[in-house]
Amino acid sequence: MATTKAQAPAVASRRWAALFFIGLAQLMIVLDATVVNIALPTLQRDLGISDGDRQWIITAYMLAFGSLLLLGGRIADYTGRKRTFLIALLGFTGASALGGAAANFEMLLLARALQGVFGALLGPSALSLLTVTFTQPKDRAKAFGIWGAISAAGGAIGLLAGGALTDYLDWRWCLYINIPIALIAAIGGYAVLAESRHAGKARFDIPGVLLVTGGLVAIVYATSRAESDGWGSAEVIGLLAAGAVLLAAFLFVESRVPQPLLPLRVIANRTRGGAYLAVGLAVIGMFGAFLFLTYYMQVVKGYSPIRTGVAFLPMVLAVLLSAGGLTTRLLPKLPPRTLIVPGMLISSSGMLWMLTLEAGTAYAGGALVAQLLLGFGAGMIMPVALNYATHGVDPDDSGVASASINTAQQIGGSIGTALLNTIATSATVDYLASHGTSPAVAKQAVVEGFGAAGAWAAGILLVGALITAVLMNTPRPEQQAVTEDPESAEPLLAHS
Repeated sequence: MATTKAQAPAVASRRWAALFFIGLAQLMIVLDATVVNIALPTLQRDLGISDGDRQWIITAYMLAFGSLLLLGGRIADYTGRKRTFLIALLGFTGASALGGAAANFEMLLLARALQGVFGALLGPSALSLLTVTFTQPKDRAKAFGIWGAISAAGGAIGLLAGGALTDYLDWRWCLYINIPIALIAAIGGYAVLAESRHAGKARFDIPGVLLVTGGLVAIVYATSRAESDGWGSAEVIGLLAAGAVLLAAFLFVESRVPQPLLPLRVIANRTRGGAYLAVGLAVIGMFGAFLFLTYYMQVVKGYSPIRTGVAFLPMVLAVLLSAGGLTTRLLPKLPPRTLIVPGMLISSSGMLWMLTLEAGTAYAGGALVAQLLLGFGAGMIMPVALNYATHGVDPDDSGVASASINTAQQIGGSIGTALLNTIATSATVDYLASHGTSPAVAKQAVVEGFGAAGAWAAGILLVGALITAVLMNTPRPEQQAVTEDPESAEPLLAHS
């Protein structure tokens, strides 16, 4: 039945209420990527975790989350996106409660893995619900502007929250904080979200599930090991090679089976392919900034956890201003690459600014400038890329398309963080070898390492800007609506 004029305001209000609760779920996912990081030294001492094992607090979450995203997206498509969203929220709540109450390392490790499992269900179902809820270009631009701001700023908010909770309460509240957020999102989502699902009986591509899960586990685990063992170690090289082989086999299987886990049309589309690439490369800069600026402010400048968190607020404000004040207004009027490419260039300049940092550089002239540039650039990239990641996709495939963008973000963050950390560590060691090991030199050596890694991150973002400029030739939304049907967009694989 068509919506009448009298009903239209209520329908619109319901959509924006839905965005609020879906956005809460996304905020929780992004928060969890960083909120535990600041608490790591404290929880390590509290639970008696060794230096060799502490990485598993992060890796357990990353492995489960990153490797199960595509399966989570397909489960959402076939069993109902609202149902999956609500189950995932309740599961995430239980896993967070378990982690907060952890009495030992093993219990915390199990909780973090379960958080990753339910996060892999929650992320794709949340984004696919947003995709099917907002279909009009103007409203869609606003909704994805808000979503992109949450995705880009959530990591910095997690650092602030982690610092405050660790300093004023206890590290356990870095996990307990998820419980009220998840419950509010679940109750509100139950009330306002509409169910949507793929028509027909659920059938899952088991060979595809095993191949892609194995491939992603190998790659994510390899990048986590690279930080301690080095990229040249036999284990890391073997895992990366195995991951590449498994993913290649996955693509071959998907091109042959009648109901694939990931229909290749989803990623072969030129517009969506460009969006996935943009997100994967953009998070390298953002995750690198979170890592290096956190250590710069705490180790080099001597900031407390809470002061470090507060010092990240300008980045959050820059993201909100860029995404909400600029990108949302321009998104319905401009081709996507005219926003993504400048955003990458601005973010790249933020990473380059880290080359100017010294141990004695004032906050206002150093870390603040880098944050503002990074935040403003991210606010131009993320809303556009997330919007076009599900551009023109068949509604039946919205869950797996959403999972693909989450996978690009996860893999980009994992590889980028490990790669940049290795570069930073090597540069620090080289500086110490040539300048001595006094305390002052040691601090400067750390800064030199961050600068070297920042330069590499800037280069990666510049290459991403160039590729996006060439690849993502999608016209502005109004022009495209007239000239082509969304599903008839040129496929990526048809171009060299």
